[in-house]
Amino acid sequence: MRQATVVRETKETQISCTVELDQKCNSSINTGVGFFDHMLTLFAFHASLALSLQAKGDLDVDDHHTVEDVGIVLGQAVRQALGDRKGIERYGTAYVPMDETLSRVTLDISGRPYCHFGASFSREKVGTFDTELVEEFFRAFCLHSGITLHIDLLHGSNTHHQIESIFKAFGRALKEAIHVVSQELPSTKGVLA
Repeated sequence: MRQATVVRETKETQISCTVELDQKCNSSINTGVGFFDHMLTLFAFHASLALSLQAKGDLDVDDHHTVEDVGIVLGQAVRQALGDRKGIERYGTAYVPMDETLSRVTLDISGRPYCHFGASFSREKVGTFDTELVEEFFRAFCLHSGITLHIDLLHGSNTHHQIESIFKAFGRALKEAIHVVSQELPSTKGVLA
């Protein structure tokens, strides 16, 4: 079974994350940031993976350290759970509509981290959540997972819908890319890096 647990403790955050790529079950997510928990739950559901994530952060300062560090830890866990990456589809693309909103996420489990974030949001906050943290999360995830990720918000006007569409598309694209289809490494070079 492809799974990994990563623990990160700093003066700003304490995070424990377990990912099981081949088991879909109810996720257990508590970061202390309600909207972010909602987005991670949607991501795990649409990626068809099991995610257990507990985080305590300096939310009295703001949500930034918690959101970014969750991206770091989740990226590390996904990278470890993928192991040698033999047999995976490698590439994934998903378009997800949500009412007036449409997002596209395309990714490559290449071993080369890159994040294109082509989204600007209608508002600076959803409730108390700073929308600029969405990009921070995905950049941290890419850097620590070794995944190339292209996110484009194609259109939309409701900020909640915009962000939710992106997280759902991210989950569906990752589900496609991690799917095992053979016994070979998906690279003509014979290496993913």
